[in-house]
Amino acid sequence: MKVFISYDYDNDKTYKNMLKAWSTNDAEHFNTINFEDGSTDVSVNSTDRGAIRRAISRRMNTCDKIIVLVGEETHESEWCNWEIDKAEELGLEFAAVKISNSNKPPEGLYNKGAKWARSFTKIAIENVLT
Repeated sequence: MKVFISYDYDNDKTYKNMLKAWSTNDAEHFNTINFEDGSTDVSVNSTDRGAIRRAISRRMNTCDKIIVLVGEETHESEWCNWEIDKAEELGLEFAAVKISNSNKPPEGLYNKGAKWARSFTKIAIENVLT
């Protein structure tokens, strides 16, 4: 299974990096999960919003699911909201992980049938992805 990671790049990339490390090093929990990093900081050499969206869309189009990491400011992220809309357009299954249970999710994440993890733990994340 291939999972696209949507997250607030400025505030939550540490959690994205943890997911990627877990999927590489913890076969017990993530043996069939391949996380697709949605960030475009390295691989898209452009400031053109259209070019960035096309690059993200290509990555998302290869995925089965999207996982939204819900940090303190994710609900205000224009890019996360756009990725949620794009994931719905592509028919991806939704999962969401609250980094802290008190974090507010993006409005667009409601009514998507997302499976929710209320904490950022390996077991909680594995449960929402299976």
